[in-house]
Amino acid sequence: MKNFKYITFILLVGIIFGCSEYNQVVKEDDYQKKFELAGKLYDKKDYSRSIGLYEQIYQRFPKTGEGELAYFRIGKSYFEEEDYDMSGYYFGAFVQRFPFSVKCEEAFFLTALCSVKNSPSYTLDQNDTEVAINQLQQFINKYPESKLIDTCNLIMDKMRSKLEKKDYNAVKLYSKTENYRAAVIASLAYLEDYPRSIHNEEVHYLLVKNSELLYIHSVDVKKIERIEHTMERYRNFVQDFPRSKHLKELHKLNDRLEMELVELKAIKK
Repeated sequence: MKNFKYITFILLVGIIFGCSEYNQVVKEDDYQKKFELAGKLYDKKDYSRSIGLYEQIYQRFPKTGEGELAYFRIGKSYFEEEDYDMSGYYFGAFVQRFPFSVKCEEAFFLTALCSVKNSPSYTLDQNDTEVAINQLQQFINKYPESKLIDTCNLIMDKMRSKLEKKDYNAVKLYSKTENYRAAVIASLAYLEDYPRSIHNEEVHYLLVKNSELLYIHSVDVKKIERIEHTMERYRNFVQDFPRSKHLKELHKLNDRLEMELVELKAIKK
């Protein structure tokens, strides 16, 4: 028990002394001390306090090697503290302020990685996901020989899978809630955006079904056009998925539509 109290006392003294030293260096004009202490704090992963010192260093020496390192480490400190908005800002600004720095490649990559880290669940808005994909592609274009290219491609695949999952669930939701027009639009967009998706058969099936339902609930002047669209989508489905489990159902649907189309055209005459 005595040993525990002694160790606790020593730690408290160390913390108090450390805080006192930090506050003193912050107030002083000795920038060599600021730089040295900032480096020690950074190495100890005391990022919040290192940021305060590095900000002072950069403001005093923005065009020097020390200022460059300070600015980079501010961004890296925010990254380690999982403040990806601030980190992304500093890394993005770094490549603009120090375009010839040897750290530009890493800063460029970390800018994109901040957007990746901010990418939310697929059920939420995917703006950060799209930004991340765009930034990763920009990195690949700028540094085609980088050792990080494979990493970028893997991350991009994951980000695209998230977008695909969101869009796939949107198609199913529109269909389930009987929003036929939105289901048709979402299905067409999905098939165009993800031509190799494993869900294409189901999405194409839902496209045909919702096309039929959209036709059924249409005003008379749009019925012929929409029934023809449905039949065309049916033919495309048969061509693309000749062994689908949905064929029998869709064959019957198409037979019914053919007869209804004849009747509609006869009425129009």
